Amino acid sequence: MGKIVEIGICKNSGDQIFSIKEAELVMGGGLIEDRHFKVNNNIKSQITLIEIENINYFNKLIGKNIPAIDYRRNIITQNISLNTLVGKEFRIGNIKVKANDLCKPCKYLQDKLNQKNFIKELLFKGGIRCEILSSGKINVGDIIKY
Repeated sequence: MGKIVEIGICKNSGDQIFSIKEAELVMGGGLIEDRHFKVNNNIKSQITLIEIENINYFNKLIGKNIPAIDYRRNIITQNISLNTLVGKEFRIGNIKVKANDLCKPCKYLQDKLNQKNFIKELLFKGGIRCEILSSGKINVGDIIKY
């Protein structure tokens, strides 16, 4: 089983993401107070997850320590292979979600982190995009199970 090691949101696109201990998720909407939140949101824009193991891999590769939150995903996970969840429903704490797609690294993030090989190295390690199927709160430390 995996777990949440960090939760991140930012209010406006382009703003610095900041770490929070708990977040409120709204079915079909996203994380309250996050830049991507809206009622009847696109299923690929509701919530994103990335593995701390992949962040550590990239940081080791480049010889830097870019904070996990700067990778601009909502949830940083540990001990779970997220790619295997695409197309499946699972739980983050008590919240039911469905992984709909890989969250591919983009040029915007590559430029923001000032890393030329970011897209290439994290192509299949950039996390997943999920649809929120039930509302409620999640906390750092919550278990992720499928």
